[in-house]
Amino acid sequence: MEDFKNALFINYGGLGDEILFLPCIEDFKKKYPNCKITLCLESRAKGIKSLTHLIDEIIEVDIKAAGLKKYFNVLGLIKKARQGKFDVVISSGKSPLVAIILYLTGIKRRSGYFSETAFLLTDGVELDENQYAGSMYHDLILPYLDDEDIYDEVSVPHLRADDNFVLPDELQGEQGEKGFVALHPGVSKMSIDKHIFKCPDTAFWHGIIKGVLEKGKKLVLFGGPDDKEIIEKILEDKEISSSANFINYFGKTKNLRDLMNIMSYANTLICADSAPLHIGVGLGLNIVAIFGPTNEEKLVPKKDNIKVIVNKKIDCRPCLWHKRMVNCNQSQCLNIDAADVLVCI
Repeated sequence: MEDFKNALFINYGGLGDEILFLPCIEDFKKKYPNCKITLCLESRAKGIKSLTHLIDEIIEVDIKAAGLKKYFNVLGLIKKARQGKFDVVISSGKSPLVAIILYLTGIKRRSGYFSETAFLLTDGVELDENQYAGSMYHDLILPYLDDEDIYDEVSVPHLRADDNFVLPDELQGEQGEKGFVALHPGVSKMSIDKHIFKCPDTAFWHGIIKGVLEKGKKLVLFGGPDDKEIIEKILEDKEISSSANFINYFGKTKNLRDLMNIMSYANTLICADSAPLHIGVGLGLNIVAIFGPTNEEKLVPKKDNIKVIVNKKIDCRPCLWHKRMVNCNQSQCLNIDAADVLVCI
């Protein structure tokens, strides 16, 4: 088997998609430890490089640009790929254009999913979307592994906090106790702008927070710029904001790695289908994940430490992506009882 020295991986999507893609890179790196890894992605997901040491370089491509700009961006990627002297390229994406782009890079070994243009690939792989996404992406590197190199039955991302990280004093408990319940109530602004809603309303989060506080547990509220609106609505409840066991940590994390380091100390993470969910999975946290229209079977590995909460009273979910591209007008799947979450805490 070849000993690759310079590999290009291509995967477009948000930060969560890139975290789900990590097992693919990780096991490739285990097989070829001296290989340099370059990841091509969308600019909105470039923070992935700060969460892992697997990626040496990134190439940013605005693949969703409008009109001709998109194709100029693709041509720019092809140019960089040809200049990069890569000996293998591995790309997700089920469009027939993927194989064409990989062929035009001139890279000797090319892996992608089977499509009408798969004859342009050297290593075509069957696309099985009915599995956990980490495993789906991991299939792309199977042509480059031996049977004994298949490390995990389920390809879960692995993230590790910094060994020398010191938890801020305000997040530490009594007598050095470091456990708390972390809550991240938001999703990306891009999802909201596209009429893709994956979070219950403010009243739901109020009920969760109050229930956790009533149990005598410390709760830390996290969020980034995209979550400003929902955070402000949560803080309008003075019973919550004045509680001694409630800490508002919105906007206080310095970067994604700082968020990961702090979250690693949580006893439990409560969140919706969002990037923090996948960070929590990578850290091996106890997680209570709230799912509405998206499919938890594809986005959450089956692990004892992960509890998925859905509205079991309806049978039309999950629907997003395979039946529709935006939420329906009712979004009844987001009518979830806070009590169902609290029994898991």
